[in-house]
Amino acid sequence: MHEVYAVKFAEHPHGSRGEYFHGSAAEPRDEPMQLDYYVWLVRSPDQDIVVDAGFTAETAARRKRTHFRAPSEALALLDTDCASVPYVVLSHFHYDHVGDVEAFGDARFVVQEREMAFWTGKYAWRKEFRRLIERDDIERLVRFGLDGRMLFVDGEHELVPGVRVHHMGGHTAGLQVVSVETAKGTVVLAADATHLYGNVENDAPFGIFTELPAMYDTFDAMRALASTPDLVVPGHDPDVLRRFDAVDGLDGVAVRVA
Repeated sequence: MHEVYAVKFAEHPHGSRGEYFHGSAAEPRDEPMQLDYYVWLVRSPDQDIVVDAGFTAETAARRKRTHFRAPSEALALLDTDCASVPYVVLSHFHYDHVGDVEAFGDARFVVQEREMAFWTGKYAWRKEFRRLIERDDIERLVRFGLDGRMLFVDGEHELVPGVRVHHMGGHTAGLQVVSVETAKGTVVLAADATHLYGNVENDAPFGIFTELPAMYDTFDAMRALASTPDLVVPGHDPDVLRRFDAVDGLDGVAVRVA
């Protein structure tokens, strides 16, 4: 069985409901809301697998985010040697999920083919998409592809026994979630398939998407994958640190999900 941890490395304390919900669910738009930024650790007796790679302090400064530590430094608090991690799953290519990839030695990066295709295709330069990425990040990922460090998948793929990735449309063209078999049952690491508990629990999509109907399909698919509703873990909700037990000595930083 695998263990699953959420590890916080940054936050955005000055957001609002209008930014994080679409349509009628966004009211009242000026209600203050915080986003937390996590990376996730899937641990088994013989290896660690990391989900997402966060962003750097430099990117945080430009985007006015509060950055506590590099994602790789946050993982080191759980005794993860990032240089020896065999796989890093990249849920999608937005700036807050792919910034610290160089910390992962010779890891292979697991991505959906259609995510790479989108961000090297004809829409990526458009303002409403371009603002969601860092150009340097995308260029680095392309280089990794040319170096043979990408494991491209299409749809569902079992990475190791009990750990699978699943394409979930809506937020981006090639977003993927990770399902993990644990002692608690199947955990779904949703990343930005649901930023907040309030998105999936209230059937209320986040305000940024490429295809709205697919967001609803994704909510349904994640509910079907997870053993129980509480095992759908959102990508940015501060409540993740309250709903699960803190790792000893790491209150406010890391929790064990399962």
